[in-house]
Amino acid sequence: MEKKNHTNISEFLLLGFSSWQQQQVLLFVLFLCLYLTGLFGNLLILLAIGSDHCLHTPMYFFVANLSLVDFCLPSATVPKMLLNIQTQTQTISYPGCLAQMYFSMMFANMDNFLLTVMAYDRYVAICHPLHYSTIMAPRLCASLVAVPWVIAILNPLLHTLMMAHLHFCSDNVIHHFFCDINSLLPLSCSDTSLNQLSVLATVGLIFVVPSVCILVSYILIVSAVMKVPSAQGKLKAFSTCGSHLALVILFYGAITGVYMSPLSNHSAEKDSAASVIFMVVAPVLNPFIYSLRNNELKGTLKKTLSYRKIFS
Repeated sequence: MEKKNHTNISEFLLLGFSSWQQQQVLLFVLFLCLYLTGLFGNLLILLAIGSDHCLHTPMYFFVANLSLVDFCLPSATVPKMLLNIQTQTQTISYPGCLAQMYFSMMFANMDNFLLTVMAYDRYVAICHPLHYSTIMAPRLCASLVAVPWVIAILNPLLHTLMMAHLHFCSDNVIHHFFCDINSLLPLSCSDTSLNQLSVLATVGLIFVVPSVCILVSYILIVSAVMKVPSAQGKLKAFSTCGSHLALVILFYGAITGVYMSPLSNHSAEKDSAASVIFMVVAPVLNPFIYSLRNNELKGTLKKTLSYRKIFS
C-alpha cells in the first residue's frame, strides 16, 4: 500500500529512549559504562589469549573470536545513541541508517554462529575427550569460523540492498535506539512483502538451525554426563557448559522476541529492551561468563594486567 507520496527522505529520527526525558543523564552514564566495560573486557581477553601460547587451543580460539565480535557489536549502535543523548538530537542520515543496520545484523549473526560452534566444541570435549585434539584440528577450527564469517557478511548485505531499493516518504520516525530492519520496513512507501518474507526466511534459517544444533549438542552432552559414575565428575562436566548455556538462553530469548514474531506483534518498548540485552548486555557479560570463571585464563589476565602496570 502506498503511503502519501514518493518523496525520499534524507534522514531518520531515532526516538529510542526519548520518552525517558527525566532519565537521559542516567541512561547516558549507564550505557557509557556498559559500553566501556564491554570494550575493555573483550579487548583484555583478546590480549590475554594472544599473548599466552598455552591458551592457543580450539576452545580459546573460539572465545577470542567471540570477544572480537562482542567488541564490535555494541560499537555499531551504542556510540550513535550516546552522541544523540549528549547533543539532544535524534537524527541519523539515510546512508548511516543502512550502514548501522548492516553492521548490527552482521555481528549479531556472527555472535549466533560462534555460540553454535562453541556448543559443538563442548560436545566434542565431553562426549569424545580422547579424540578431541584429532577432531578439533586447526583446519576444522578455521573452517568453523571462516564459513560463518562469510554467511554473516553476505546475509545482511542482501537485506541492505533490498532495503536500499525501497521508497521512504514523510514518515521517518524510528521507535528504536538504532536502525533495526523491523523498525524500518513499516516506514516504507513501497510494497515490503518480499522484504518481510526474506527476513522471516533468512532469520528463521540462520537462528533456528543453529539453535537446533545447540539443543542437540546439549542433549548429547547431558546423556553423556549422566553416564559418569561420580557426582563430582558430573558437576565438573556441567560446570564447563553452564556459562555457555546461560548466554545462549539470554541471546536466543532476546532474538526470538525481536525477530521471530510478526511485525504486528512488535512494540517499541519490547524491541528496544530485547535488543539492549543481546546487543549491549550480552557482549559485556561475555568476558565474565566465559573467561573470569576459568582458572587458566584468569591467571593469564592477572599476568597481562601486571605487565601493563609495570610498563605504564
